[in-house]
Amino acid sequence: MPVAKEGSSAATNRTVVERKSDRELVVTRTFNAPVHIVFEAWSRAELFARWWVPKSVSLTLLSCDMDVRTGGTYRLVFRHPMSEEPMAFFGTYQEVTPNERIVWTNEESGEGAVTTVTFQERAGKTQVTFHERYPTTAALEEALAGSAEGLPEQFAQLDELLAGSS
Repeated sequence: MPVAKEGSSAATNRTVVERKSDRELVVTRTFNAPVHIVFEAWSRAELFARWWVPKSVSLTLLSCDMDVRTGGTYRLVFRHPMSEEPMAFFGTYQEVTPNERIVWTNEESGEGAVTTVTFQERAGKTQVTFHERYPTTAALEEALAGSAEGLPEQFAQLDELLAGSS
């Protein structure tokens, strides 16, 4: 069942979060920017770091290393006030087709989700589809109770970045 969330800065662009199956989550949003600009925000570390962490959570992004190419890797390191040790999230880019598609693994917890992001330009706007496939139903449930809740806020922050207002 879809759940629509409104971004505070772009009331006309809805973020739609849907559970597609026992192991799949799909999030879609249209951005008021051409596909090459939106793709850059996903593939350039200095831009990605500006919108990826929801402002409402108590996480600080300490480092963002991204080699966005097929076979490249990423590593994001966060600090959380409830933990003395930084938390690292990392994986491998399985497929990168500029301005069309990025597929990466989430390897920090062993067998993690595979994330696929697709970009489709329509009349100067870009529809982004964020698809995650989890190894188990329990892993999806855990994501829905935690990190996935932040996706609408993250997408709203991306909208603000693209509008030049962040």
